[in-house]
Amino acid sequence: MISSSSCYEKILDYIQDGLYLVNTNNVITYWNKAAEKITGFTSEEVVGSSCSDNILVHQDWEGNSLCADLCPIALAIKDESPVISDEVFLHHKNGHRVPISVRKTHTTDSKGRITGAAKLFSDMSNHATQIARIKYLERLSLLDSLTNLANKTYIERKLLGSFDAFKRYKTMFGIFFIDIDSFRDFNSNHGHLVGDEVLRFVANTFTASARPFDLYGRWGGDEFIGIIHDISGNDLWMLGNRLLSLVESSFTIHDGRKVNVTVSIGATLINETDSIKSLLERADKLLFDSKTAGRNCLTIG
Repeated sequence: MISSSSCYEKILDYIQDGLYLVNTNNVITYWNKAAEKITGFTSEEVVGSSCSDNILVHQDWEGNSLCADLCPIALAIKDESPVISDEVFLHHKNGHRVPISVRKTHTTDSKGRITGAAKLFSDMSNHATQIARIKYLERLSLLDSLTNLANKTYIERKLLGSFDAFKRYKTMFGIFFIDIDSFRDFNSNHGHLVGDEVLRFVANTFTASARPFDLYGRWGGDEFIGIIHDISGNDLWMLGNRLLSLVESSFTIHDGRKVNVTVSIGATLINETDSIKSLLERADKLLFDSKTAGRNCLTIG
């Protein structure tokens, strides 16, 4: 005879949202198939561990770590309200950050005593949009094979299109010129295979946090460009600083050790006197200013 708990687990494995349960000590006791798909971590890897043990490492949209006093699961256990909803970033096994929509609630036994918490979460990273874009770029040979971002040729085409839309319809856009800090030294210290893994998780962090109408591409080496549409200077500043924080808190595990990097960003908006050349030159100079200011920072102008 099949137990009721076994039946429930089979049902929960069919839902598309990630679900996991913790006890009052914040130790994971259940992890469904969708949680495996969204995070990259299998049930065998996480059950019995704390969710902060280099697993989810939650972070809010302002870049604050949520694994101490602000831990969403711990708050759900303490909170008397039935459900807490939020939007945060989690750490994927491959290193990048994934935006998720979260619902948390405490669990109780038959006598109403709190036994832990349950968390239901869904991926907000526009996977359908990204998959469609990747297939399109593959057809046109405009995809960077290492990072799955647009390559330089496609970026140049998109810049031409965005520039034309600005001239015709005053459709505002800005760009990020992004460079991984001290990447040459990183490759020398860790090797090119680890360097390639870092390039991939940095690229995945960009695309996972991107709005559907923005584009990130690999300009060459460890340089990236983001084309950011319909945005003000203040919004560009906020989005750029969010990227800094997300990359800084992203990591991959190599030989049992956490490996992470930072980036520097030059950001600028298009203006009436710009050509594409002047726009790129200004962003490149602003990136250089971020490097000379100490790296891991954003300069906008």
